[in-house]
Amino acid sequence: MPSTPATELGQNRTGIQMSPMDTKKMLQEARGAQHTPGDDSGIAEMRSAYIKASGPVGSVPPPAKEKGAVTSGDEALTGKRAGVLIDRLGERLAFERSGIRLYEAMITKCRAASNGNAQYLEQLEHFCSEEAEHFKLVHECIEKLGGDPTAQTPGADVTGVESAGLMQVVTDPMTSVPQSMHAILLAELADNDAWDELVALAQAMGQDEMATQFEQARDTEREHLATIRKWHQQATLDEAKMEV
Repeated sequence: MPSTPATELGQNRTGIQMSPMDTKKMLQEARGAQHTPGDDSGIAEMRSAYIKASGPVGSVPPPAKEKGAVTSGDEALTGKRAGVLIDRLGERLAFERSGIRLYEAMITKCRAASNGNAQYLEQLEHFCSEEAEHFKLVHECIEKLGGDPTAQTPGADVTGVESAGLMQVVTDPMTSVPQSMHAILLAELADNDAWDELVALAQAMGQDEMATQFEQARDTEREHLATIRKWHQQATLDEAKMEV
């Protein structure tokens, strides 16, 4: 991948070895200081109190249709069963939206990097368009279940927080292409497992048509993962000037 070096040697002053004399003095004072005995039990106790007092992240809105929408045979998919599936679909919808934005940011970074390669840009743009197709698929499935695709389900809320850190890495102007590619790799790893789960959930609920569509999306995501993994490894080796 085209990139400016991510691991240049420079004036990094974060380690204590940069100042041996001050380090020795600091260690001597630390050994002679009186330490208050303790552990992390205090913070654990406080966290436990907050956990017990708090409620859930959110809730799943009920289907717009009283008797549910998509049915399995003569049985409507309603109640808690519908809620679980809609929540997982809401999660995927949020993640695919983040995936689109991640790839858009990655495309921008590759274009701005020195010695940009059109081959990678074309593939990244293709992946981005496939993420958009998956977003559309999940959107349609939520509507078929009588759900509201614009609602923020608990799963969508959590995955939005998870994705925020990855977006910060890719949009940071100081991160290199390999560093940003690592964030994309983490996203694809999570995405692949989530599609596996969605396939299994749809099958368990008798939603065979959806399960087939999810399997196709999962297969596409596996291609994304294999490619991104290869690119990231190659970028790391190129930076170290090693041969594969």
